[in-house]
Order: sequence, then C-alpha cells, then structure tokens
Amino acid sequence: MIVEPSPTETHRLVRAARCAGKSVGCVPTMGALHAGHVSLIERARKECDFVVGTIFVNPTQFGPNEDFSKYPRTLESDLEMCREAGADLVFTPQTSSMYAPLAQTIVRVDRLASVLEGAHRPGHFDGVSTVVTKLFNITEPDRAYFGQKDFQQQLIIRQMVEDLNHPVEIITCPIIRESDGLAMSSRNRYLSPDERQRAGRLSQALRKAKQLAQETSLAPAEISAAMIDMLRSVEGIDLQYAVITNGRTLELLTEPTEPAVALIAAKVGTTRLIDNEILHFSLRQ
Repeated sequence: MIVEPSPTETHRLVRAARCAGKSVGCVPTMGALHAGHVSLIERARKECDFVVGTIFVNPTQFGPNEDFSKYPRTLESDLEMCREAGADLVFTPQTSSMYAPLAQTIVRVDRLASVLEGAHRPGHFDGVSTVVTKLFNITEPDRAYFGQKDFQQQLIIRQMVEDLNHPVEIITCPIIRESDGLAMSSRNRYLSPDERQRAGRLSQALRKAKQLAQETSLAPAEISAAMIDMLRSVEGIDLQYAVITNGRTLELLTEPTEPAVALIAAKVGTTRLIDNEILHFSLRQ
C-alpha cells in the first residue's frame, strides 16, 4: 500500500492505474477510522481494481465553535486499517496542499444543504462539497463510497455529481452499528460511559419509528412525535431534530409515501451525534 501526501503524485499514481486498465474506487474519510470506514474500503475492494482511501481532516466543514482542533487524529492506526481492508493507495494531504492561501472558490449545493444539518451547521456542506470535488479531481474515481449514517451528506454529493457532470458513481453503504445499536462514529470516543449508554437511545427511537411505520397506520408526524417524546424523556440528551422526510428531497412527509427516512440529531453531553433509518410504511393506510 502506498501512502502519499502530494495531490500531484496521487493524481499521477491514479492515472497510471487507469492507463493499466484498472477501475478506481475512492473512499473519502477524515480519519479516526472504525469498522464503518473499513466496510467502505472492503466494498470498494470487491468492486474496483484500484482502491484509494483519503484521510484529511477538512477544516472548511467545521464551524467556529465546533471540534476541529480536538477531532481525533490517529493516522498510524488508520493506515493499518486501510492496509488490512485492502487499500492500494492512501492520500494524506496537508491543509496547505488542499487550500491555497488566496483560494476563492467554493462548491455549494443549494436547497438540500440548507435544511437539517445545513440549518444547524451553517457552511458545513459548502466545506464538504468543495473538498469532495477536489478529492474527485485528484483521484478521478469510477466509484466513490460513503456511509448511510451521513444520509444528508450522501444526498448532497449525489446532487453535486449530477449537477457538475462528475463521471463517478456514488455508492451508499449501510450503517455499521455497535452491539447496542449505536451508529459507529469517530465522535463516539468523546462519550463518557454514562453518555455512551444514553446515546443508545437514538437508535432505539429510530427502531421504534421503523416499527410504527411498518405495523401501524400512524401518520409521519405522529411517528416523529413518538421519537421526540422518547428522546426528550432522557436526561442528558439535547434533541435538535427528529423528523421523517422524503428520502430524496428531505422535505418533511405529511403522508406515508416512500422513499422515506427518519433522521435524528442530538447532543449527548457535549458530543453531537446523528443517525437515521430507512422507513417502509404499512399498506393498511
């Protein structure tokens, strides 16, 4: 496995693989890897000839009061996980090689990036879409792999790819969960043991929503209310939203139509967590 910090050299190595007739898969990450990231690399390994992982803590997707400075940086163990999962190349740039001092260009997806996470984290998705565009330009993948846990993010990247005619297929892979249902996240390591236990209620609320959608004739708003009641009853959970939306547009659902997704964001202690569940409604409406 090659570890390369230079965008130019990374691009050259990918071009060499392409010239050899190999298909290219890319797995963009911010490091602090866990089993969820590994599952993306393993999926890419099955479907592509040449697998590129990227590890870059992107400063432009963090707000002024967010956790950029303390975001976990575990490069040595990350590289070992990439190696074991089957990556051929890992791109590990410095900020100075990704953003010139006088850079003026951003990539913005409009409506999808203005709601939910976009409303709570202004500018976040501008940073995401800009850095992913740059990573796609450098690694020129045929396929790129993202996790369902960041559901809104993968929708925005799909829209960006379509709008800008990027020749890359976006693959969304299932959420990988801990034994108690908590969605794996690099930020889980911030949680104290007590907070970790409370955080498990997020996935419990989503499972409840899934059950209610499948087994009852409740309207989406009623199912959302059940999630909200469940989470607000837990001390130490600061709920920011618990909603059911269209799985393509993120518009709030008023009727039980599909595709549908339940999405939650909450602070547990000082740690902000997100999670989601795809819903399938009962036909007994």
